[in-house]
Amino acid sequence: MSYFCFMRQPLSVALLLIIVFCQRAQSQDSWSLQRSVQYAIDHNISIQQNVLNERLAKLTLQQSRLSQLPNLNVSGNYGRSFGRSVDPTTNQFVSGDSYDYTGYSGNADVLLFGWFQKRHSIAGNKLRMNAAGAELDQLKDDVSLNVATGYLRALLAREQINVSGKQVELSKARLEQTRRFANAGRVPELDVAQMESQLASDSANLITAMADYTGAILDIKALLNLDFTVPYEPEVPQVSVSDETMLANLSPEEVYAAATKNLGVIRSRQLRLAAAEKNLSSAKGSLWPTLSLGAQAGTNFSTTVRDVKVTGATLAPVTGAYAYDAVNNTTYQIFQSTPTFTSSTTRLFTQFDNNFRQTVALTLSVPIFNAWQGQYGVRQARINVQSEELNKYQSELKLKQDVYRAHNDARNALQKYYAALRAAEAAQRAFNFAQKRYDIGLTNTVEYLTVQNSLYSSESRLASAKYELIFKLKVIDYYLGKELKL
Repeated sequence: MSYFCFMRQPLSVALLLIIVFCQRAQSQDSWSLQRSVQYAIDHNISIQQNVLNERLAKLTLQQSRLSQLPNLNVSGNYGRSFGRSVDPTTNQFVSGDSYDYTGYSGNADVLLFGWFQKRHSIAGNKLRMNAAGAELDQLKDDVSLNVATGYLRALLAREQINVSGKQVELSKARLEQTRRFANAGRVPELDVAQMESQLASDSANLITAMADYTGAILDIKALLNLDFTVPYEPEVPQVSVSDETMLANLSPEEVYAAATKNLGVIRSRQLRLAAAEKNLSSAKGSLWPTLSLGAQAGTNFSTTVRDVKVTGATLAPVTGAYAYDAVNNTTYQIFQSTPTFTSSTTRLFTQFDNNFRQTVALTLSVPIFNAWQGQYGVRQARINVQSEELNKYQSELKLKQDVYRAHNDARNALQKYYAALRAAEAAQRAFNFAQKRYDIGLTNTVEYLTVQNSLYSSESRLASAKYELIFKLKVIDYYLGKELKL
């Protein structure tokens, strides 16, 4: 008696798990595939980093555009000089006492003609900015595909729970029927033990399916960067496999042609190749002369520059100096006039006005020899162009390989699904016959359990084949640039 009580425990555990699972599913928030994809795009760390890279590329483009404007600089200085030095205002030597000086200047220059170096640089930076945007789009598509993979895995795990739960209910009903047959003497007690063993095995499969579902939910939360404490329940879509299979009729060349237009990785490589070619043109321009226009203006002030004001004069005889008038035979005393004056430092703004100077100049710069830096810059730019050409070719080749493989996988998944569907239908018919024969005693328990397990296996394989087919077709949607939705 205790043996039968022990064998009934898996049934109780399985039913309890089903109840808990259903209650939790009802309490959790329902997430569609579109909502999951959008949440992942908004919260994915790699996408956020690429957004910053795109912003940096935009700033680089803006800075290169602003480089076409003239350069304008203003400077000023103030100093105190001691001892013998050259006055920066008068350019004369000054000895003795210290003096103060100050000066202000400004200069502006603009490139008039430089073989379009800046224009090519701007065009290259614009192409790199667009390439960064294409790479961001590609990353979003990759994240969307990864989320779709995890989402379908979670749906498959829940489908397996439904299949396992159905098997548990079926085994439970057959166990009760077998007990009634055993009590009536129609079957031996061994058949009851076999049914209880089958129920225990089915309960274990149910528990495994629930564990797989929990693991799938944790994985997709990690993909979404969603807190593990936040409820997540994938929304069960109404998917018609017959509608989806029309995608498998597309030729791989058609899919590849669409992918080259839609995928960001190809657009990014094309843009970066064009940017490298612009950089090569800019590097070639550095080998030729450049013409620029410059202007300067400045003024100075120094305390050594002084204003002198005469205030009067005094007459005084010069000792020992006389003038003789030979006509009159007269001698005169010679007097000398000595002026009196005051001095003061010339005012600040007066000096600024007096010392104001301006210069305008055209400059022709001819590169003759700069340690071959210009030539090596051109060679390096040419190598970068060749490298980008190889990167572009490699990306296109890999994409073509991936498209052909995905197309072949989709066709194989389609055949596998239809084979699993036919097998499940045949297993269902066989089980219906076996059930009727078991009810009237024409089939023993071992044969019945064999047919029942075959039905369970075929339903599990059908569910797996269904979601595998849906995923393979979603990969085709990914290459066609379609929105990933169910």
